[in-house]
Amino acid sequence: QVHVVESGGGLVSAGESQTLACTTTGRFFGDLAVGWFRQVPEKERDFVAAISRKGASTYYGDSVEGRFTISRDNAKNTVYLQMHSLKPEDTALYYCAVQIPPGVAWSPRNAEKYDFWGQGTQVTVSS
Repeated sequence: QVHVVESGGGLVSAGESQTLACTTTGRFFGDLAVGWFRQVPEKERDFVAAISRKGASTYYGDSVEGRFTISRDNAKNTVYLQMHSLKPEDTALYYCAVQIPPGVAWSPRNAEKYDFWGQGTQVTVSS
């Protein structure tokens, strides 16, 4: 069992920046590929960003490419999502999730492939 906790959400104004953090316990952090997803009421959960176990590969959703940066510090068991030039449409509940790939290949954009999820942290961007 892996426990996933997000932090760093809150209210910001459009154009500002915000950083989310995701920490885990219960398993060696280097075994975990990590992704961020977001969801607004009555819509499906959307892929935001993901990072491979050692951080060598990163992936981004089309709507955040160039504005968001995902990174990880394996010594601190933490993945960060730096969000810049925030827009009101970025308002959502942001979830961190971890995937335990059986091998080298994994599915960064597919929410169904993630094994454990956090409770989410709300990000609200005012116009």
